Amino acid sequence: MDVTPALVGFVRTLRHAGLDAGAERTQAMLAAADVLGVADPRGAYWAGRLTLCGEPDDLPLYDAAFVAYFGGRPPTRQPPLPLAPADRRPAALFGTGTEGDPADSVAGLTASSAEVLRHRDVAVLSAAERDEVRRLVALLAPGTAARPSRRYRPARAGDVDQPRTVRRMLRHAGEPTRLARRARKAKPRRLVLLLDISGSMAPYADALLRFGHAAVRRHPTLTEVFTVGTRLTRVTRALRHRDPDAALREAGGAIPDWHGGTRLAGSLKAFLDRWGQRGTARGAVVVLCSDGWERGDPAALAEQVARLARLAHRLVWVNPHRGKPGYAPLAAGMAAVLPYLDDFVAGHSLGALEELVRVIARA
Repeated sequence: MDVTPALVGFVRTLRHAGLDAGAERTQAMLAAADVLGVADPRGAYWAGRLTLCGEPDDLPLYDAAFVAYFGGRPPTRQPPLPLAPADRRPAALFGTGTEGDPADSVAGLTASSAEVLRHRDVAVLSAAERDEVRRLVALLAPGTAARPSRRYRPARAGDVDQPRTVRRMLRHAGEPTRLARRARKAKPRRLVLLLDISGSMAPYADALLRFGHAAVRRHPTLTEVFTVGTRLTRVTRALRHRDPDAALREAGGAIPDWHGGTRLAGSLKAFLDRWGQRGTARGAVVVLCSDGWERGDPAALAEQVARLARLAHRLVWVNPHRGKPGYAPLAAGMAAVLPYLDDFVAGHSLGALEELVRVIARA
């Protein structure tokens, strides 16, 4: 049984969680797993820990990703001795671990099923599968690309920093000295999430709100999250709670129109009039998650989306039905807004949310 796809899927999970797990480290991890063997769960754990973690801060994130992907809890003892080739049985990696050693068991969801789970629609998952997806969504690290800000920093190359150059000369009795240089600081763009929590989006609302929580946890001051339905609700403050479940409970208590109707045009107008025009959406990456069902006039929705597109640096629309076979944007609201979108992506599965992370980063 080839365990390479499962190990590569684990590396992909770490990469989405923020670890610098490039191609070279991946190859090193696979080589280490081949030496240590995967008959003992400690082999897989230490093969990744010794090759994929570059600094102490990576260790807690690695342990959390290992638990979320393989299940159970991370082994705490030293790496196992290399096994003979005949003893390298991969079954233990996908089972309950070494018999009689519950502390090192890797129980729960198997790696192979986790890889399958990545591409399954969250609307049809069982309760146990949904719990596993929630743990993996919490490891996502949505973040926008950096842009030059108005502030400067000292640099080896760039424009001449005249004030620093003059101050340096004054310290040397006015004698000419080396020119000081400066360059613009880099700052991530603001990320704005508009999440549809109407009745038609009910199967996906939990996953999308947890995605919003992961985004807020990464950049609390540069991320804004709103819910749209029959009205607009800002839930950014609620999602700043460290625990995802507590954050969603607090957000749920603040949303008065949970699983109600859909008035996207009115909600977007309220957002633009109160928040967007004042700078929240200006130059930001705006992600609107909705299936496009609109009770009102589609032309009014198109008008508000056009306003939003003019303000935003990039407008991304996430439709959970986009990733389903045979889907076509035939809903009147969805068809009306397509000309104003920069990206139109799916959001029905964990894999689709990982792709959304990449789309946001490229923006």
